[in-house]
Amino acid sequence: MKIHWLGLIVVAVLCIAIDVYICRRLRRTGYRWSSWFNAVLAIFTAGLATGVAVMPLSDATTSNSTFVTGQYMLYTFFAILAPVMLGTLIYGIGRLIKQRWMTVCAFVVAALVFGVMWWGAIVTPGKIEVKEVELAFDRLPDAFDGYRIVQWSDAHLGTYNGRTAIVERQIQTINNLHPDMICFTGDLVSRKTDEALPYRDLLAQLHAPDGVFSVLGNHDYDNYVNWKNESDKLADRKALCDLQEKAGWRLLNDDYAIIRRGDQQIVLIGTENFGDHPFEKRGNLAKAYSGLNDGNFKIELQHNPYAWRANTLTNSNIDLMLAGHTHAWQIMLTLGNWRWSPACLRYPEWGGAYNEGNRWLYVNIGTGMVGPPMRIGATPEITVITLRKKR
Repeated sequence: MKIHWLGLIVVAVLCIAIDVYICRRLRRTGYRWSSWFNAVLAIFTAGLATGVAVMPLSDATTSNSTFVTGQYMLYTFFAILAPVMLGTLIYGIGRLIKQRWMTVCAFVVAALVFGVMWWGAIVTPGKIEVKEVELAFDRLPDAFDGYRIVQWSDAHLGTYNGRTAIVERQIQTINNLHPDMICFTGDLVSRKTDEALPYRDLLAQLHAPDGVFSVLGNHDYDNYVNWKNESDKLADRKALCDLQEKAGWRLLNDDYAIIRRGDQQIVLIGTENFGDHPFEKRGNLAKAYSGLNDGNFKIELQHNPYAWRANTLTNSNIDLMLAGHTHAWQIMLTLGNWRWSPACLRYPEWGGAYNEGNRWLYVNIGTGMVGPPMRIGATPEITVITLRKKR
């Protein structure tokens, strides 16, 4: 694991300063037992941070269990630090403006933040939100009016550390929607192929009349661990591709498929990950399908929504692109039809449906987790997209 020492030192100094301040205030107010509790909590969080800093989480030989443990250790550290920092800030402001009621407010806010963070880590990841979307197109062949596509994305199977129950519910949910086609838009794993091994039989249970199609996401290229050599890295990537194909999926690595209804057809194009910096620009639309501006109705599967404006809109007349990748940064606020996610700071298209004229992009916020093992408001999503002929 690469340690950013400057950031670590800044956080350490900040934590020490906050803990010293809290202990001194508690002692002055006579709550000596509370000061001892705070000291124990400070030692505990320091131990968590130190443990994560020295764990070889980027080593290819590190097991997924160790990696997941490190993620939860780091999350626990921040789930304690964030409420303490906010509570201390509010308490300090209250003392500055001499408003004693803000002391109570500080405790309430700290407790609320702590509760929300752990709800997002324990409860929300096990939920499923099925989103029904209808998109209308001028060029859609009549035979495909009402065609149903289920999109699943960003499973990050290592998230669940071999626990199959959540993934089994996701698979059952997808099958129970009775789609014509199932599309997976990348990031089956987070680090290595072995994360997916406990789920092989479940993945093979996905079924749809026109098949299950997939593309690779940035995490599927084995770039997030340190391999002994390039051949080991390529072998692991091949193992992931083979696993999908053995499950009955058709992996479209810069390739296409023709879907027919009688004498009418649509084209499904899959491109390799085409990402914004620092992600690689692998996808090659021209290699995937030569007739990018022909008269066929075309759907593209691509992991990163960045590719829609950077590549798809400018180099083709593809009607619909399905993407994932953003996770809505695993934090989303919703009020009625209004939604906001910090992902918007980086991606103008971070979740949901977007259009330019009669050309559409749908960004699925995924089901799994990467980085912090939580989803705050960003409930795991399975999307049903129904294609309609515009009349």
